[in-house]
Amino acid sequence: MITLIAITGLGILCLLFEILNLRKAIVPFTVLGLLGILGLTASQFGLEESYYNNMVVVNKFSVSFSCLFILLTAFLVALSHNFYARHETQISDFIAIKIFLLAGAVAMVSFGNLAMFFLGIEILSISLYILAASNRLSLRSNEAGMKYFLMGSFASGIILFGICLIYGAMGTFDVAEISELSRSAELPVWFPIGIVLVTIGMFFKIAAVPFHFWAPDVYEGSPALTTATMSTLAKVTAMATLYKLLFAMNADVSYQFQIVIVVVSIASMTVGNIMALRQTNVKRMLAFSGISHAGFMLMTLLSLSTSAGSLLYYASAYALAGIAAFAVILYVCRDRDNEDIANFHGLGKTNPLLAAILTGSLLSMAGIPIFSGFFAKLTLFSQTIEAGYLVLVIVAVVNSIISVGYYFKLILAMYSKEPNEQRTGTPVIYYAVAVIAIVLNIVLGLFPSLVMDLLA
Repeated sequence: MITLIAITGLGILCLLFEILNLRKAIVPFTVLGLLGILGLTASQFGLEESYYNNMVVVNKFSVSFSCLFILLTAFLVALSHNFYARHETQISDFIAIKIFLLAGAVAMVSFGNLAMFFLGIEILSISLYILAASNRLSLRSNEAGMKYFLMGSFASGIILFGICLIYGAMGTFDVAEISELSRSAELPVWFPIGIVLVTIGMFFKIAAVPFHFWAPDVYEGSPALTTATMSTLAKVTAMATLYKLLFAMNADVSYQFQIVIVVVSIASMTVGNIMALRQTNVKRMLAFSGISHAGFMLMTLLSLSTSAGSLLYYASAYALAGIAAFAVILYVCRDRDNEDIANFHGLGKTNPLLAAILTGSLLSMAGIPIFSGFFAKLTLFSQTIEAGYLVLVIVAVVNSIISVGYYFKLILAMYSKEPNEQRTGTPVIYYAVAVIAIVLNIVLGLFPSLVMDLLA
């Protein structure tokens, strides 16, 4: 609860800085504020589980994921300084929206009541709708914002309908009471239907097949920094929330439900990777890559009682690699109208450091050692085999091999092609964010227990 209050206060301060004409101080102040909130949140880890009228629950799960979300937001805010350089009068608005988006993300993993869960989703979603359409002079951005708004609204409606059915079956929004009542032998038919509807709505949010159609167009059309926010912070938030929701309300997921999860996981991995092979736009390619990673993360739902640590580790590895990749993409495509692979030709010669960082982040997503993406997949696979789904692991391994194809297409473009033009002047912040993110990714790869043991 303290974390939510602190984040909201920081967002309001960002807006006040605009009134006081302190625009230049907004980014450093916000990053320092987020680091302070990160320390405050981390200090709550290991303390006794706290309940605030059962609306917000503070435990190891919520604290661990909240720390990850705050760290990712700090990276995204840091990148805002150069990205919004041409919109100085609006920088406080953009950063405040990102902070309020973080408040929604923290509420989504800290809910103890379905009302708080839905409130968190709407805060996060509305913030993303605005950011997706924030480049008002771009037709693609307007289209992305409209598509995302329409699809997100339908998803929210489905989730709300599911919550209504759960309430009709249980007579309460309190998650602890619902969990207790769900263990009884006789359950009203509305309860499983409500769970299914909420799950479908969350599949929209994480862009899992067959609810993924909005993602490629929205990722491509949105401003690059908004795409980075969607593919890292928003995706891992939705996945963590879905995990908590199913764990809290139905600790023993039925065999039929697990089969559905297996089918959706296989479809997401396969469709995402095969479609990514055909892409020439890097943002669109990463959109399909994100769909495949959603398929991987869905594997944690097959062993709900033991896989919280694995989900945190995979989410951390994927999000850090995504942040590092987008820091390089923002640099390469900052003065261009598109994010085609042709823009990356010869980057290995003109800027070896950023090319190496992008290569490292892509290798992590592909699951190559020494990066944490490899160990995250390894852990996920071993748990899925223990759950009795060897076929799913075989499909996942094949998909990991397929993903190497489109990741290496971009890597080869950087090292084997001649540069289109000489790139000059790299803002220090792009270097800083990219280097810190990829170093953290490698550290987690070398010392996976740093994250895995948090939720053991």
